[in-house]
Amino acid sequence: MRLGVLDVGSNTVHLLAVDAHRGARPLPAHSHKAELRLAELLDEHGAIGAEGIDRLVATIADALQAAEDKGCEDVLAFATSAVREATNADLVLTRVRAETGVDLQVLTGADEARLTFLAARRWFGWSAGKLLLLDIGGGSLEIAYGMDEEPDAAVSLPLGAGRLTAGRLPGDPPDPADVRALRRHVRAEIARTVGEFARFGSPDHVVATSKTFKQLARLGGAARSAEGLYIQRELSRSSLEEWVPRLAGMTREQRAGLPGVSEGRASQLLAGALVAEGAMDLFGVETLDICPWALREGVILRRLDHLPPV
Repeated sequence: MRLGVLDVGSNTVHLLAVDAHRGARPLPAHSHKAELRLAELLDEHGAIGAEGIDRLVATIADALQAAEDKGCEDVLAFATSAVREATNADLVLTRVRAETGVDLQVLTGADEARLTFLAARRWFGWSAGKLLLLDIGGGSLEIAYGMDEEPDAAVSLPLGAGRLTAGRLPGDPPDPADVRALRRHVRAEIARTVGEFARFGSPDHVVATSKTFKQLARLGGAARSAEGLYIQRELSRSSLEEWVPRLAGMTREQRAGLPGVSEGRASQLLAGALVAEGAMDLFGVETLDICPWALREGVILRRLDHLPPV
C-alpha cells in the first residue's frame, strides 16, 4: 500500500509518501514540504496568530492534494512541539479539522522520542546493542535510550534549534554574550536529565537523527545526501568544538554558503550546534552515527506493525 505521513513540525510541514507493507522497509515514493516556521509565528502569549493558522490550513490542504495525486491510500497526520505548546492549540486543531478534514494527532515529547527511537532501532538492528538516540528538532530535543524497540528512558527538552534561535539569539551575527548565555542554558537543561540515563549504563551505539545533525555532520566531512542513504555518516565532538566558534562569528548568509546548509536552516544552525555539542559532551560521546530514519519513519513503522498479516 502507499501511505502518506504528514508531519506538522516546528519548521516545516512535510508530507512523505511511501510504498510499504508489513515486514518490509518503507520505500520513499514522494516528498512534499513547505517551510512554515510555526515556532517563530507564536505571539507574546504563546498563541499561533490568525495569519499563521491560515497558512497552516492552506499548507495542509496542498499536502493532501499532493497525497491524492500520488495515490496515497491513507494519510497519517501528526503535529509536534509548535502546535503542542501553542496556547491556542485547540483552536488550531479545530480549524484544521473543519477546513481540511484532517484530525491532527498531537504527539507528546515522549511519543516523539519513542517513535524516533523505534526508527533508529529498526535501521541499525539488534546488533547495535544498547542505543542512545539524540534528535534535535525545531522546537525540542529528544533523547532516548534502550536495548529493545521500546526505550527504557525517553525525554523531550525545550531545546529545539528554531525555538532557541528565535528566543535567545536575536543578532546576525549573534552577540557573543548571547551565545555564551545560550550555551550555559543548554548545558544546564541537558545536565538535569543525564542521571536518568546513566543508571542504565553506557550505550553500545550512539545515533542521531534530524536535519540539524545531518548538516553538522556534512560540515565535518560526511558524505552528501545525494550519495545515498546507505553510506555511513558520522559526527565527532571534536568537529563540533571546531565549528561552534566559527558558526558563532558568521552571519546567516555566510552560514547558508557552507556545504550542506540550506538557506532556510542557516539561521538555526548555531543553536543546533550548541545543543549537539552540549549533549555529546554531557553524555560522554566522542562520535555518533547519523541515522537516515527518524520520526516520520517511526510513525509509518508503528502503523505497519498494527496491520493484519497478509
